[in-house]
Amino acid sequence: MLKLSNLQKKDLNYVWHPCSQMKDYEEFPPIVITEGKGVYLYDENNKEYMDVVSSWWVNLFGHANERISKSLTEQAFQLEHTIFANFTHKPAIYLAEKLVKLTPDGLAKVFFADNGSSAIEIALKMSFQYHLQKGKANKTRFLALTDAYHGETLGALSVGGVELYNQIYHPLLLDTIRAQGPDCFRCPFNNTPNSCDTPCISYVEEQLELYHEEISAIIVEPLIQAAAGMKMYPPRYLKKLKDLCLQYDIHLIADEIAVGFGRTGTLFACEQAGISPDFMCLSKGLTGGYLPLSVVLTTDDIYDAFYDDYNSMKAFLHSHSYTGNPLACRVALEVLNIFEDNNYLEIIKEKSAYMKKVASETFTYQPYVGEYRQTGMVGAIELVKNKETKEPFPSEERIGYKIYQLALEKGLLLRPLGHVLYFMPPYIITKEEIDRMISITNEVIQEYFTNTKEV
Repeated sequence: MLKLSNLQKKDLNYVWHPCSQMKDYEEFPPIVITEGKGVYLYDENNKEYMDVVSSWWVNLFGHANERISKSLTEQAFQLEHTIFANFTHKPAIYLAEKLVKLTPDGLAKVFFADNGSSAIEIALKMSFQYHLQKGKANKTRFLALTDAYHGETLGALSVGGVELYNQIYHPLLLDTIRAQGPDCFRCPFNNTPNSCDTPCISYVEEQLELYHEEISAIIVEPLIQAAAGMKMYPPRYLKKLKDLCLQYDIHLIADEIAVGFGRTGTLFACEQAGISPDFMCLSKGLTGGYLPLSVVLTTDDIYDAFYDDYNSMKAFLHSHSYTGNPLACRVALEVLNIFEDNNYLEIIKEKSAYMKKVASETFTYQPYVGEYRQTGMVGAIELVKNKETKEPFPSEERIGYKIYQLALEKGLLLRPLGHVLYFMPPYIITKEEIDRMISITNEVIQEYFTNTKEV
């Protein structure tokens, strides 16, 4: 019988946790976190955990960051919230101005929301309504890639391609057109990312030839399909995708919710392909892990299609109670200021190169590691049953979950994606902490497979 603290008992009595089978918590109860500092979290027993997944990919500059905390406190004593319809405030105005200057050329207007899924819904709706108001009422569908993840609301699930999340809801979802996405680890063309000319774009081309007149937008996670197991692909695929959108008068929605704000090594992943999408969705790192906030950036051309007399009924009638929340906007401004003041893109470049060197040397030749891959500060270890054939482990074995438990015992927070273990640490992580992160991960992988063999 597990000994639970009073807080754990209360949690299990009252809380329904996200993305969890609650029955698992009977054997592995939730860890009660009472404090965070830098790259570490501390539980109620003061045990330390190195947070190398940035608490679901949101934390950029460490927990309890002094600058961000100070900006939040100052704003809380000035203006905590106001209605955003026909009202505005300095944090939202300055944040919108800064985002337009930082994002790719052509993105000129900012629409605020409060989470990533909402940002996706907004982009989908704007794209459809734009075409409708331009006299193209037939453009009612979206093209998405297999293994894509764009959120948990019904529209976002509709364009997602991870069956684990959307299969049960199929009767409720939009009729999305699906194209096989890039798979550089198990490439059907037997190419490598550095040498190929992305022939997998042909899967998209085939669908566009059939359905381009019906398609409003293509939605994509630039460079990394995160929830699918940190599947990475080269920028030239993204460039070809943009070219196809221009050819067929289709919008490109860039879901940079997970990969934006330096994760891939550039401020935004789209920069590496030299493209500017019609919509860019941002969230997660936008507030450095402090508060829920998301934005959708779009072009003047799209904005102008909604701009008319009220009775034309062309307005975009979408809102959230906490749209443009001043606290979140002020925090986001401070996050962007920290980027600029400390030249963090150079820091990321240096640390990502170090992480790639050490991790590649550590994991590449292990018998159960099919691949170590990395883009920017995102690294992934794909565990396989057979290294030569790349045969995956059966999902019911839950190897990633078991290794995650072993890592927690040693003070390392990993959050596996199936049989893929990944690193997405805050940018303040030191080289010594990178060494420790990799060392503990290597240790628990070895421990798991050694114990499994013995059984």
